[in-house]
Amino acid sequence: MIFQIYKMRDFFSSFIQSSISDDYTTMAQPPAFHPYVQNLRVLQLWADRQQFVHRRRLAILRYIQQQQQEGQRRQRRPRAKWVSAWLTEEKRRQYGAYYTIMRELHDGDVAAFLRYMRFEPAMWQELRDRVCPQIDGMHMVMREPIEAPCKLAITLRYLATGETFRSLSFQFRVAHNTIGKMIPEVCEALIAEYAPEVISIPITVEGWQAIAEKFEKKWNFPHCVGAIDGKHVAIKKPSKSGSLFFNYKKFFSIILLAIADADYRFIHVEVGREGSCSDTQVFNHSEMYEAFANNELHLPPPDEMTNDNERTPYFLLGDDAFALKTWLLKPYSRRSLSKEERIFNYRLSRARRVVENAFGLLVQRFRVLLKTMEVNPESAKSITLACVMLHNLIIMRYPRVHRGLGDRVGRGGRIVQGAWRQGLYLFGNADLRGGNFGTSHAKKLRDTMKTYFSSPAGAVSWQDDMI
Repeated sequence: MIFQIYKMRDFFSSFIQSSISDDYTTMAQPPAFHPYVQNLRVLQLWADRQQFVHRRRLAILRYIQQQQQEGQRRQRRPRAKWVSAWLTEEKRRQYGAYYTIMRELHDGDVAAFLRYMRFEPAMWQELRDRVCPQIDGMHMVMREPIEAPCKLAITLRYLATGETFRSLSFQFRVAHNTIGKMIPEVCEALIAEYAPEVISIPITVEGWQAIAEKFEKKWNFPHCVGAIDGKHVAIKKPSKSGSLFFNYKKFFSIILLAIADADYRFIHVEVGREGSCSDTQVFNHSEMYEAFANNELHLPPPDEMTNDNERTPYFLLGDDAFALKTWLLKPYSRRSLSKEERIFNYRLSRARRVVENAFGLLVQRFRVLLKTMEVNPESAKSITLACVMLHNLIIMRYPRVHRGLGDRVGRGGRIVQGAWRQGLYLFGNADLRGGNFGTSHAKKLRDTMKTYFSSPAGAVSWQDDMI
């Protein structure tokens, strides 16, 4: 009996070895007349083994065929032509928008140039002189690089209109894939050149006091050093990101969180967080939050407000999405508010709207922020920051272009809506109710401001008509 078992083991061992051969098309025949294969159980085991070996051979064949097909796909097809005839340097200089319509408008119609580029010719000259040396390409053997002023013009036109790369390609006669690589690089150059100059948060007591004085003079809210809010910038869904960039408004975005002064100028921005985050999440995890919380920004010490002898600290203004702090005030969110509370909410909303105006002016001038950017989040961050830099630069250099676009105070303290509000949709974060409870000191400060605005010391004659 033992001898028969060893004989069957040797037979199946030799059979399996012989079945794994280079021949993937035939199968070994069953040993029908072998003296040791006498029962159906052994034949069933043999059939199962043959089926397994057959499936393995087919899998190996499929794998080899897939590898051969992928290898064929990886072989680069020969380039049909180096560059399309209408994209050559000669055609670009002859018919491209930078060399034709831009120069014609620049020399003959300033108003049309301003509508086309969103900048006055003088500002275009400044941008060209300061940014072009950083983006000037090296001369190559095969062909000349695109001129730096042309790169800058394409980028500014993209920021102003949000047109697709294909559309810009036909206008400026530059390949669309080249434009896709060019625009983020030019935006980075704009940021590097202007960021330290046009967007910087004050680091001295005098700087903060200057902002607070403007808030009190223009918007009747003393000791305010800025208004904070967030905005969603729409982007195409990043690859393999799931719902990370999907916001509550049902589109994909990155968040622009900003602090604005009384003149609609951004003094601090945080850009790039995923759209699924809230304003509070972005702010609470930012360096700016730590700086305010630890009093590292040299805010002025508490002092007396106009016509008042109580020392009051300086603070930011935010909506109900933010937590109440001694350095950040938000409106009362309870129902059945008293008259004093409604007056406080109106006065706070009146001053806080400067950041909404700043966002409105930003997207009114740079329409790329009103459309869905077909770029990755890092490029979208660079594009958004470049728009913020240029927005501040226009306010600082050329206030005539900026004047009249934002809200202003009319007769009787009434707010006259700015031109940016006409026909524009501004993506923004809705007020998130609940969960952002303040400390007792912060609530005491808000009650102090409430009492001040309803007292003869801080009241204005028109506030009762507004609530």
